[in-house]
Formats: sequence, C-alpha cells, structure tokens
Amino acid sequence: MKIVDIIPTVMQAGAPTVTSWTGAGGQSALATGRNWLFVKIITDEPGLIGVGEGSGWPRVIHTAINDLKSELIGHDPRDIERLWQRMRIAMMGHGDTGVVGAGAITAIDMALWDIKGKLHSTPVWNLLGGKVRDKVRYYAHAKNAESAAKLVSNGVTTVKLGGHDGLVERVAEVRDVVGTSIDIIVDLHGPPWLPAIDAIAIGKALEPYNLLFLEDPVAPEDIDGWKRVRRALPHTPLAGGERLATKWGAASLIESGVVDIIQPDMGRAGGITEMKKIAALAEARFIQVAPHSGSLGPVAEYASIHVMAAIPNALLMERLEPEWHGKAAVIHPALESSRGHIIVPDRPGLGVDLVEDFIAAHPSERNVSIATGGWQDAEEQGSTYFSMRRSRANLVSIKKDPIL
Repeated sequence: MKIVDIIPTVMQAGAPTVTSWTGAGGQSALATGRNWLFVKIITDEPGLIGVGEGSGWPRVIHTAINDLKSELIGHDPRDIERLWQRMRIAMMGHGDTGVVGAGAITAIDMALWDIKGKLHSTPVWNLLGGKVRDKVRYYAHAKNAESAAKLVSNGVTTVKLGGHDGLVERVAEVRDVVGTSIDIIVDLHGPPWLPAIDAIAIGKALEPYNLLFLEDPVAPEDIDGWKRVRRALPHTPLAGGERLATKWGAASLIESGVVDIIQPDMGRAGGITEMKKIAALAEARFIQVAPHSGSLGPVAEYASIHVMAAIPNALLMERLEPEWHGKAAVIHPALESSRGHIIVPDRPGLGVDLVEDFIAAHPSERNVSIATGGWQDAEEQGSTYFSMRRSRANLVSIKKDPIL
C-alpha cells in the first residue's frame, strides 16, 4: 500500500460564542482570526482515505504540508512511526519544528492513524491499547456566574474563567452560584507582561475557591517564573503547555516539576503518535493530561477523544460550548455528548468524515489577530510582546467576602 497524494485545505472558522476572555471585557484572537486546517491522505487502496487536522498557524501549515508531501508520497501509510521520524528529519535544515512544523506533522500523523484504523476496521483507540474509559469528561468556558449556571444546568461539571479584569470577583460569584460540587478552572493565559509576582498574588487571592487548576500563570518561556509560582502556591494545581510542541516542548514543564496537569494541543503537539508519548512522560511523573482545544476544529477533537480514551492519566478536555454553528456542519457525524462527557466513538479509524462542500464555502480570509481587553498597554496599542504592568490593585480586587 502506498500514499499517492496528500491534500491540505484551510477554511475560515467563525467565532465561538464565549471564550474565557469574554468575561474580562475583551475578546480572544479566535474572534476574528480562526482558521481550521484539514488534510486528506489518499492511498492506492480504492476508497481508503485518511483525514486529519493541524493547528499552530494554519495558513503556514498548509504550505508546510505541501512541502512535506514530496517526502511521503510513495511510502506505506501503515508505517506511522517511521513516517513521523522522516518528517522530523526533513525539517531539521530549517531549525526547530515549532508549532508550525509540529502542526504539519500532526495533521499528517492523525490522518495516518485514521487510515490504519479503517484498514483494520477498528477505532484508533483500539490501536492505542484499547479503552480505559467509555466517555471523556470535558469543561466549557464561562464569562460570569450566569453563563456558568447555564452550563451546569446542561450537565457540564467543570467551568473555566479567564482574563484578568475583575477575575477574582467573578470566580467568587461563580462559586456562590454553582456550589462546591462543580469544578472551577482559571486561565491566566500566560501573557509575558504578567510576572510571577503578580501571578502569585492572583493565585493566592483565588485559594479560597479551591480551583481544579490554575492555567498558564506565566509565559511558557519563563521557567524561572513557573518555579516561583510553584513554590508560592503549593496547594493550587498548576497546568500549562498549550503553546508548546512535541514531547520536547512538554518536557520543559513536566521535567521541571512545575505542573500537575499538562495541556498539549491536539492540533500542534505532534499528532496522536506524540500525544501518546507526552501522556507517558506525564504518567511517569504522576501528572494528568487535559488537552487544549480552544482554537481547534472537530477532527482534532475526535483525535483527542481517542487518545483520552486510551490513556490512564486523562483528566478532562477543553470544549467550547456553545460553539460556532459551523463546527457541526464541517464533519459527519458529530460527536455524541451527555451530561458533561463526550461519548467515545466506536467507528473504524477516527470515525469522522469531512463535509467538503461546507469547507469550500468558507475560504480562509485571515489567520492572525490580536486579542483585546485585559492586558495590552493602551499607549502602545497592543504592539509589544512585553509590556509594563499597571493598575496592579485591580488584579485581586473583590467587593464581597471570600467563601471559606
């Protein structure tokens, strides 16, 4: 069996209704610049086609996949590990892979696993060692107490808030409304202007609300800052890793002992092959896995479910709910969910097909944007990667007594 073609397609995805930035009075980059990148791998076996998805910078990944396919056409798609290594070696002359290179590898790797599952008439999770669980818990984003209560009424058991403006007060209000049986996550987004000292102040102010975890308190490059936060917040679980690629990127947090939960992005971590290895690295350190999914389309979500079904240290995964209506129209069939869990599919391969007419009707328009609200320096109009922190008292302000 041989690969005869690899076809990437990029589309403009609409904005999600709510993200964790929303309650902070701003909007994430997803609101105006979200693209989804899908790939099809065509084999010489009639009708045997694999589908995958890559993220990191979809328009650029589209070019990377077209470049890589010259090294893959004619090879056996069943040799997934060998082809993964071949792609990695092909990129060496261009420097480290980063999220662009890893995103291209991810899309192709995902489609290769889809082919293998279809070839053997079995779900991908079965090829990964079989199921540990039949359903995977997920969390959704809330902007305030009202939206959190609505999610809970629909069966969601974990909600996430983010941004920085009025954050502590919003968390207090949510805890008041949902009680202690619902888990709360807080995402500080790891902006480079938020130094460890301020992340620690926010973390300490949030301690009374017993978070499931505090996500990205500082920038992923700031390992010393991560260590300071870890020492200062010994009773708050920390999570991160969504902006990193491959097992080597995840290892920078795992091996430093600064995270309790690792959050590789299913679209740019390096594929199903690499996600399984990251999960094993984490398992060896008693760290749980909670894949990032905020910018991803539905094929990567399918892939996440297969991995999470097959690993022992799966905590939960991210899901935007409600999402852009087009997410359900891009694929067939949609994933089944019930009471805050996604049901693990049992169809061969990933168990999903692309609706190509819908994708073609939404061509890519733009793929970069800058988030607004809560962190950009007003004088510099969000144009600097690092900015001085101002209005520090607002980071931890609250008008009501904390819940004990």
